[in-house]
Amino acid sequence: MKVNQIGILITIIAFVLAMAGCSDSKVSNQQIGSESKGGGEIRVAFNAQPPTLDPHITTAAATIYAGRHIFESLMTLNSKYQPVPMLAESVEKSEDGKTYTFHLRKGVKFHNGKEMTAEDVVASINRWKEKSGTAKTLGEASFVAKGNDTVLLQLEAPSALALTVLASPVQSAVIMPKEVIDSASETGVSEFIGTGPFQFVEWKKDQYIHLNKYKEYKAVDAPADGLSGKKEALVNDIYFDIVTSASTREAGIQTGQYDIALALPHDSYERLKGTPNVEAITEFSAGIYLNFNKKQGMFTDNKMRKVVNAALDMDKILLAAFTSKDLYKLNYQYMPQENWATVAGKQEYNQRDLEKAKRLLQEAGYNGQEIRFLTTQDYPYQYNAAVVIKEQLEQVGMKVKLDVVDFASLATKRDDPTKWDITGVANLDRATPGELLLLHPQSAGWTEDPKIAALLQAVNEAGSQDEMNKLWAELHGYIWDYLPSVKIGNFALFDATTDKVQGYKTFAGPVLWNTKVSK
Repeated sequence: MKVNQIGILITIIAFVLAMAGCSDSKVSNQQIGSESKGGGEIRVAFNAQPPTLDPHITTAAATIYAGRHIFESLMTLNSKYQPVPMLAESVEKSEDGKTYTFHLRKGVKFHNGKEMTAEDVVASINRWKEKSGTAKTLGEASFVAKGNDTVLLQLEAPSALALTVLASPVQSAVIMPKEVIDSASETGVSEFIGTGPFQFVEWKKDQYIHLNKYKEYKAVDAPADGLSGKKEALVNDIYFDIVTSASTREAGIQTGQYDIALALPHDSYERLKGTPNVEAITEFSAGIYLNFNKKQGMFTDNKMRKVVNAALDMDKILLAAFTSKDLYKLNYQYMPQENWATVAGKQEYNQRDLEKAKRLLQEAGYNGQEIRFLTTQDYPYQYNAAVVIKEQLEQVGMKVKLDVVDFASLATKRDDPTKWDITGVANLDRATPGELLLLHPQSAGWTEDPKIAALLQAVNEAGSQDEMNKLWAELHGYIWDYLPSVKIGNFALFDATTDKVQGYKTFAGPVLWNTKVSK
């Protein structure tokens, strides 16, 4: 059966979020040469040092943002969060839904000059399967080369999410040369060679990552859309300058030292919005949550989790965290994309019912134990939210102590269930429910519930979009009853550019192809 429509809806944070449905025709991409005009360089004030530039082995946003300009995958996401071909020319689905056939684009070259073949694709995706948590959503799956230009994905059971998983930008299934994959160590690949519009030049730790235009890049013949479509390198060089100080990034965009500044503090939004020659860029692609330690302590009791949920006033929390109503949205959806939407659980969100919370607290037998709230000032919105949540919980009779540490210490402490009771979490939107770490037993918070596990698996293995929607609605309603965490709302990532930057877009992070800087 050929696929004519692959509609999937996703989440991100990225990065991002989707659901996939297939009908009877073929999805394809044509390619064209992309010798683009333009020149010069873009300087980007990057807020974090990536742990690696190997996308297979980390979910770090800094890796995603830099890596998407170097690497590409078989499928990618358009602006409607649907998976579409990128390195694949077309994809076909078998009648039983268990086999996908990817016909590769011909003439695509890696940055080392070698032409991409099915052998490279299979080696890359098999490594991705081993390393990526995203890949687990596919279940038991095998990738097989069929000649030089065709790859088969064979599943044990049909999955409407298969193409979305391959398109996810988080810990993505990027394609590298087989020899690079074969020589990789446990700490990652030693060469950063992809097929993207920019190629890796140099990484000076704590200073910059330098990419330059790949002149042999072949773009697809389709309008640019999200992460899909035509990509042109309109500058010769990109420098991701590592600038961990938010005030330095803000000052640098005002003086023109940087063309783009990422992850600016939300309390500078109004100030920068009114600055001449600066454009404030916002993108709603992340959610903020209150996470419970369910391995030990008082929040192993579901009733105690319900006390917290009943007490919270989300508007006050979000305003304190993000300072402007332009920068946050009330949203109870764990997958905030439109096509994952469900009303299940809505009545449990933003209750602001202090009397109910007090009653539940008494029923739970709480007797004044101290609640340890782990937070950090390294991300001011997390600390500001924590201060307001503490006040609201104290209004119903809880005793809360803020444990304020640097982010590195928080990351270590939250993996130890003896060190905290509640903590704030911010996550980029994900492509599929299976990527929601708050639902997994191995992630901090330790959600070990057989019904959540069974429904999550059923969503992953659903054979149609309708079936997936029904299963997700059931799971979403149960999430709001079980409360592995509490969704506070969604917030905007906040970047800025100078007025010399043209064509800059975001999609769960910066997109620097089709972008140039005027002189």
